[in-house]
Amino acid sequence: MRIGVPREVKSDEYRVAMLPVGVDELTHAGHEVLIEAGAGLGSGISDESYASNGARIVATAAEVWELAELIVKVKEPQATEWPLLRTGQLVFTYFHFAASEELTKKILARGITAIAYETLRGPKGDLPCLTPMSEVAGRMSIQEGAKYLERPQLGRGILLAGVPGVAPAHIAILGGGVVGKNAARIAAGFQADVVILDVNVDRLRYLEDIMPPNVNTVFSDRHNIREQLQLADLVIGAVLVEGARAPRLVKRDDLKLMKPGAVIIDVAVDQGGCVETTRPTTHSSPTYVVDGIVHYCVTNMPGAVGRTSTYALCNVTLPYVLRLANQGLKAMATADPGFANAINLHDGKVTNKPVADTFQLPFSPFC
Repeated sequence: MRIGVPREVKSDEYRVAMLPVGVDELTHAGHEVLIEAGAGLGSGISDESYASNGARIVATAAEVWELAELIVKVKEPQATEWPLLRTGQLVFTYFHFAASEELTKKILARGITAIAYETLRGPKGDLPCLTPMSEVAGRMSIQEGAKYLERPQLGRGILLAGVPGVAPAHIAILGGGVVGKNAARIAAGFQADVVILDVNVDRLRYLEDIMPPNVNTVFSDRHNIREQLQLADLVIGAVLVEGARAPRLVKRDDLKLMKPGAVIIDVAVDQGGCVETTRPTTHSSPTYVVDGIVHYCVTNMPGAVGRTSTYALCNVTLPYVLRLANQGLKAMATADPGFANAINLHDGKVTNKPVADTFQLPFSPFC
C-alpha cells in the first residue's frame, strides 16, 4: 500500500503523524511511504531522518494526497485540504466530527473512508489512540490555567499553590476520565485544592483511592456543579462522550456565579465543549473573556508540545497503520470490531451512530 503523511496545516500545529521508525517498519513490510517535505520539522524530525529510513520525500501536499491510498494525519482535514480528498481514499486521523456539522458534511461528500482515532476501541474497550493526547491535554490544562490566572493575562492574580498564610487556588475538574485524572495529578503537585466531579460513582471511588489528600471527589449533578463554580478559581472541562458532542454542563448564566477573573480551560472543545460559551481558539490567540471569565479553548492543545505529543501519539497509532496496510480495510474491520468502530464515514455514508445522531443523518453500519 502507498501511505502518505502530509504536513499539518492547522494553525499552530507542530505534530506529525509518523516517526522515522514507522517509515522503517512500513517499508520493510513492502509498503511505500510518502512524506511531505518539512512535515516533521515542528517535532524536531528532519526530512533526512525520514529518507534514511526509506521514505520518499515529496515537495507538496497535493502530491501526497494525489498518490497515497492511505493518508495518516494528526488533525482533521482543514478547509484547504478538502478539495484534495479522493473518493475511496482512506484517511486515518482525529476527526471529532460531532463538533462540526460543516466538516462532517463536506468530508461525507468527498466519499472517503474516515477512520477516526478518537473512536477506535482497544481490546478492553478503551480508546488507545485518544488516551495519550488526553494525558497531554490534561497535564497541559493545569500548566495553561496557572498562566492565565495571572493578572497580566486578565486572570484573578492567583498562584495555584498559594503561600504560607494564603490559601491555594481551588480547581474544579468536570470529568474524571483520562483528562481529568491527569489534570488532578498535576494540580495536586501544585498543592492546589482540587475537586473532581463525575457521574460514575465507581470511577470516583477509584480516584479517591489513588489521589493525594488535596484531591477530593464529588458526584456531578447540576447543584454540585454550580456550587463548585462559585468556589473555583480554575475550571477544567474534561468531559467525553465517545464520538458524540460533549454535554454542556456550564450554562451562560452560570458564569455569573464565578469569581471575576476565574479561568475555564475547556479541553472538551474538540467535541464541541462542555461550556455553553466555549468557542474554538488557537495557540496564537488562545483566550477570550465572557462576563469577566477567561476562556481558554484551544482545539489542539497537544500541538504546542509537538515533540512529546508526536512520540506519544505515534507509539499507539503505528501498530494500527501497519495492520491496516498489511490486511486492508475490510479484513481488518472484520477481524477487529474495535477498529471497525473507528470507521466514521465510508462511501458517502455515516457509519458511526453517535455522529449520525448528532446531526440527524442516516446511519449505515460498516459491517
